[in-house]
Amino acid sequence: MSDTGDQLGLGALQPGDRGAAARPATLTDRATDALRGAIVDGRLRAGELYSVAQLAEQLGVSRTPAREALLLLERQGMVRFERNRGARVLESSARDLDEVFALRLLLEVPAARVAAERIDAAGLVAVAAELEAMGAQLDRADEAAFMARDRRFHELLLEAAGNRRLVAIVADLRDHVRLRGASTVGRGRDLRAIYDEHAAIVEALRSGDPDAVAEAMRAHLEQTRKLLVEAAG
Repeated sequence: MSDTGDQLGLGALQPGDRGAAARPATLTDRATDALRGAIVDGRLRAGELYSVAQLAEQLGVSRTPAREALLLLERQGMVRFERNRGARVLESSARDLDEVFALRLLLEVPAARVAAERIDAAGLVAVAAELEAMGAQLDRADEAAFMARDRRFHELLLEAAGNRRLVAIVADLRDHVRLRGASTVGRGRDLRAIYDEHAAIVEALRSGDPDAVAEAMRAHLEQTRKLLVEAAG
């Protein structure tokens, strides 16, 4: 079992909320967010076993919210409880990645079509600005900053479709990919190629053609799926 010690850098949870329009975040909510973030960025390592007591101590909470948070993450496929031992962080397989992208295609392609039908001038400006921000990272070759902009680009389209739950669901699916540390950069396409795929989506949005937007999104996700699954296989 891993000795968490201080090296995880989880830090005690601080009071917080989820915005004026949302309910206040509970200890379980914040513990879940903290543990998910630690899994995604590698502070909690795939394959390692962690005890509830250790994680609760790191978070500065009792065992109950820590355990409830881990149960939520287990349902999301990020950890697995082992009887009387703790929770093990799970690794993603090629099959996991294929399933994630099958879901993203089912969700994001029709959502892109709806977004194209509903997006207003301000929304289009915001999406185009995110694409421009992605472009600014090309010369810097800053993959982390580029992918953060990529993520926000997709969020803006989902928000334009008008479904808040869909935004959260796709965020969870993307976290599963990040959990594996998977990237297509250097595996058949570079940042410029990814940028061009997003530029095609913006061009279709500007043309006012919902079917073209959906097709551009499909092509982008299918290419990402193909490269990631091949790399993991």
